[in-house]
Amino acid sequence: MGAVDALILDRMQSSVPVIPLLAEHLVSAGGKRLRPLLSVAAARASGATGSIEASHKLAAAVEFIHTATLLHDDVVDSSELRRGKVAAHLIWGAPSSVLVGDYLFARAFELMVETDSMRALGALARASAVISEGEVLQLTRAHDLNLDQDTYLTIIRSKTAELFAAAAEAGAVGAGASEEQIVALRDYGMALGVAFQLADDALDYGGATETLGKNAGDDFNEGKVTMPLLLAIRHTRDKEDAFWDRVITRGERTEDDFKRARELIFAARAIGGTLDLAGDYADQAKASLEVLPQSDWRDALASLADFAVSRAA
Repeated sequence: MGAVDALILDRMQSSVPVIPLLAEHLVSAGGKRLRPLLSVAAARASGATGSIEASHKLAAAVEFIHTATLLHDDVVDSSELRRGKVAAHLIWGAPSSVLVGDYLFARAFELMVETDSMRALGALARASAVISEGEVLQLTRAHDLNLDQDTYLTIIRSKTAELFAAAAEAGAVGAGASEEQIVALRDYGMALGVAFQLADDALDYGGATETLGKNAGDDFNEGKVTMPLLLAIRHTRDKEDAFWDRVITRGERTEDDFKRARELIFAARAIGGTLDLAGDYADQAKASLEVLPQSDWRDALASLADFAVSRAA
């Protein structure tokens, strides 16, 4: 990961000063680097012996794609914090944040092309399109109290889990893994990504700002209907419809409404229900690893699936 970080810092440089300044503001803010780590770990866990340099480039490309989507998302959502720091668009402006995000996307594709792997390029290119589809779908269904659980899972598979899946797939492809291993690692990444997002959903209502790296309650204040909210709305049907309609559908919120929403969510045991579902996906992720040879890398991937859920417990 040290080599991957060095590559990320090198490739985000530009003769236009604001580009590396803005990119480094987010990249160096202490993110978990889970997605590039997943790409490297998938390559090692497969037991294949492909190019180390290729795996590093693919991992860096994954982080650039992720960072670009964060820059764009923060503009769309008018977020104030990212990774515990002031969101880039509040410092450099929305146009610069969007354009630097575009620059990082371009850098990601340069790195992918350099690996000379059309399959890895295809996986990450497809992921970039699917992520955008998921974000647009979420945007069109914001404030929608009629959002169903299946549609919400489709949203998080697209906007979050697809990049986890593509990161694992690309790492395995770059290492020269077998077809069975590539498919298994993609399945692992998809299930891990869903578990991770569900845990994030729970943390938005049950965690602290210091833990999240963003403001607790951001999902609520943006009118996003996430899994804890879905479960609470279902539990309070006919009793709290007027409250949910005012704060989510109409967006008429007071300072005390987030506290009230949390009380209803905890009373409905919606945090526990969300984490139970996340645990089911973590179990699916671990089951996908059974086709891989036994190794410390495979054990680490299994531990990562547990971590994705336990950080919100």
